[in-house]
Amino acid sequence: MEKAIIGNNPAKSKTVISANNIYIKGARVHNLKDVTVEFPRNKLIVVTGVSGSGKSSLTIDTLYAEGQRRYAESLSAYARQFLNRMNKPDVDYIKGLCPAIAIEQKVITRTPRSTVGSMTEIHDYLRLLFARIGKTISPISGKEVKKDDVTDVLDAITNLKTDDKVFILATFKQHTNRDLKEELNILAQKGFSRVYSKDIKAKTEGEIYRIEELIELSDKELKSKR
Repeated sequence: MEKAIIGNNPAKSKTVISANNIYIKGARVHNLKDVTVEFPRNKLIVVTGVSGSGKSSLTIDTLYAEGQRRYAESLSAYARQFLNRMNKPDVDYIKGLCPAIAIEQKVITRTPRSTVGSMTEIHDYLRLLFARIGKTISPISGKEVKKDDVTDVLDAITNLKTDDKVFILATFKQHTNRDLKEELNILAQKGFSRVYSKDIKAKTEGEIYRIEELIELSDKELKSKR
């Protein structure tokens, strides 16, 4: 590929090296009239001009569109079926082009509570990142807050000191057609010996009661223990 350099001296030829340049020949997208241009690679290039001069047609609709189309063609047929069809821009050829990304101007609606993260929409990705790989540390104990599995529970019990007591609690839901004393009798028949009761609204610790003692109480006394 050759291009003529016009000046006071006779015209000389110069070979365009696609490794160092991006060469567009014969771009005719929208209002472009057979434009041929060369961009040096690894540099910040500014394309400027009056409104309607074809800046977006050249950079977005030609250069960026062809870079995206070539990248899509490199994917498998299975992956391409999820992408929108990309038409080839009206241009003779483009050399030295690689997959491209485009950052366009966007009108942002901001509120008094807006932050840089919410306005750029990066907050959702950061929240997902910290939720997946982040570790929550308790401000009280200083230990990592995590979900314990069976192995963690067994390790905690086996590491207790001699004569320490362990209570394994399970949520108890009363049947709608049974009174409290009937439920306690059923628990005693199943082999349970104690129940733990705590007022959800109160900040104090709950109390542990023996089921046999609760069964002997009157209904009024039993309700006061709930």
